[in-house]
Amino acid sequence: MTRAVCPGSYDPVTLGHLDVIGRAAAMFDEVVVAVGSNMAKRGWFSPEERLALLREACSAWPGVSVALFSGLLVDFCRAEGIGVVAKGIRTAADAEYELPMAQMNRRLTGLDTVFVPCAPPWSFVSSSLVREVAGLGGDVAPFLTPAVAEQVRRRAVERAG
Repeated sequence: MTRAVCPGSYDPVTLGHLDVIGRAAAMFDEVVVAVGSNMAKRGWFSPEERLALLREACSAWPGVSVALFSGLLVDFCRAEGIGVVAKGIRTAADAEYELPMAQMNRRLTGLDTVFVPCAPPWSFVSSSLVREVAGLGGDVAPFLTPAVAEQVRRRAVERAG
């Protein structure tokens, strides 16, 4: 059985993320969506909130589970018996950022990475851009599931008030 991990901060999970997760689910027997904390990013949702949003958003895929992780991804993968990382790539800048990490992971533990090109409708969508637009009162519903869009709307109102 081939297990893969789709790591990310998912703050919030977008339809672009779900496109990559769904495509990974079609390639691998099991996919673990690993919700981590990126210290360089300032998020809107706690790890537990992101976990809950992802569990709901991924519920249609029987081979997909969601888990929290901290520390090195290679350590999480070793502990969970996962041999492949599936990462979405939107732009050349994403590839430049992700390739050295993939090479380091391979060098550290033999963990392979598969890059999944983002579907064109989502190539410009990022969690940080969604937060920025929502924070300025814009409609981000087209880029999120209805449940996530509602939580983002509520959080934007809380942050504004």
